[in-house]
Amino acid sequence: MDTYLSPSRFIDSDHPAVVEFAEKHRGTGTNLSDQAVSLYYAVREAIRYNPYTFSRDPDTLSASFALSTGVSYCVPKATLLAACARHCGIPARIGLADVRNHLSTPRLLALLKSDVFAMHGYTELYLNDRWVKATPAFNRQLCDVFDVPPLDFDGINDSVFHAFNRQGQRSMEYVVDHGQFPDVPEAFFFAHIQRCYPHLFAEDMPPLLGDMQSDLSRA
Repeated sequence: MDTYLSPSRFIDSDHPAVVEFAEKHRGTGTNLSDQAVSLYYAVREAIRYNPYTFSRDPDTLSASFALSTGVSYCVPKATLLAACARHCGIPARIGLADVRNHLSTPRLLALLKSDVFAMHGYTELYLNDRWVKATPAFNRQLCDVFDVPPLDFDGINDSVFHAFNRQGQRSMEYVVDHGQFPDVPEAFFFAHIQRCYPHLFAEDMPPLLGDMQSDLSRA
């Protein structure tokens, strides 16, 4: 388990800001499952989800970068949870999957030219002798806007995606699970995204895709 407890390039669990955040939000108890749950909710709510923060710059994938900006998409939020867990002695790794979002906004569909989100990130934590999935991407405010119940995590059961919104409409489904990794596999990550969305890698495409506020205002 040493690999899943050690700092790495993107899961930079030894970064001072990550250490400070983890210590602040791990709770006062010694039970690792309770600490994992506390960290999950802290990451879910402290970093606002915004898919338009995707960047071709690899440095934006790190846990410390997500903390420094306070807004990010699923992968950096997953690396932040993993980094906090590792600091607290909880083995952690990153999972990547392609998911279909049935409730995606028209603006995001136009940008991606697809309803499939490639390389959606989640975290796996080793608790009570088994790996448990946790997805801290979508903060409560965002879920309320889109009328989707926020994902809860109890440290025992997998918490992976919103299958339906509160109206019973299908929300999200996994299309391909790429597996789990000790750190974000940079070359594979960007190569797959470029294969799915080649237009995002055009020379005239800005480094950051934009902001989510217009989507939220119309929701």
